[in-house]
Amino acid sequence: MKPTLYIVVPCYNEEEVLPITAPMFIGKIESLTAAGKISDKSRVFFVNDGSRDKTWDIIKSLAQKDNRVKGISLSRNRGHQNALLAGLMEAKDNCDITVSIDCDGQDDINAIDKMVDEYLAGCDVVYGVRSNRKSDTAFKRGSAQLYYKLLNVLGAEVVYNHADYRLLSSRVLRELEGFKEVNLFLRGMITLVGFKSTSVSYERTPRLAGESKYPLKKMLSLAFDGITSFSVKPIRIITAFGFIVALISLVGIIWSVVTALMGKSVAGWASMVSIICFLGGVQLLSLGIIGEYIGKMYLETKQRPRYIISETTDNK
Repeated sequence: MKPTLYIVVPCYNEEEVLPITAPMFIGKIESLTAAGKISDKSRVFFVNDGSRDKTWDIIKSLAQKDNRVKGISLSRNRGHQNALLAGLMEAKDNCDITVSIDCDGQDDINAIDKMVDEYLAGCDVVYGVRSNRKSDTAFKRGSAQLYYKLLNVLGAEVVYNHADYRLLSSRVLRELEGFKEVNLFLRGMITLVGFKSTSVSYERTPRLAGESKYPLKKMLSLAFDGITSFSVKPIRIITAFGFIVALISLVGIIWSVVTALMGKSVAGWASMVSIICFLGGVQLLSLGIIGEYIGKMYLETKQRPRYIISETTDNK
């Protein structure tokens, strides 16, 4: 039996690019259906993440004109990861597989064909992996490579050069539903679910229209979420570093006492200030990292809903 595919597309203030990319998504559903790879019940599933422009109006208009388009609108902006999760969870009972993709047209939509082929060959998870980063600036390319390496060193298992372009089977989605954390980092959560997986490579292109909705501030926030949500190694590093500093301090105390007893001590204002500033900085940094973990625990214990749906295209 042919699988039913839902292409899940999170959208936030995408009125400029949506009229360009929406026909591409619909066309991909049409071509895969014509090729006999997916069911004619397959859909493009847009998630409006509390946009302030005409994004939701465009989605509703598309749904009225084409029954292959469905959409939901969140009650407010919850961020990319929450919007993506909302789309996956709302789609899981109506399809056999989902492919999540951004709305900006940067991810090669033709890679979906290879993803579906891998699913038909027996894979439950198919990661879309960038073949290169030629379209990135030197800073973004270098920082991304450092970030992936840092995540793996700290014990967070992620796929190198993979963002959120992936295929998931319905049974993976059902298991993913059991992950209740509020601080979402789906790239790490998917690897924890397991099941047979593979990857397909593609070349990422510049954004087709509009501006990026992921500035440096949001990228750094996602990076911190990824590290602190899947690894306690930063806490252990603090402990190890504290132990080393304590040993050095003990040696320094012994040396200063011995020097004083020998009558060779000389008052050193600069060295004293340097030591105090160094230890003060280490303490504040350590408290900041510990506070990040405590803050996440605080948010998790509240168990607030990760998204709230205010409207669907089925309301028409």
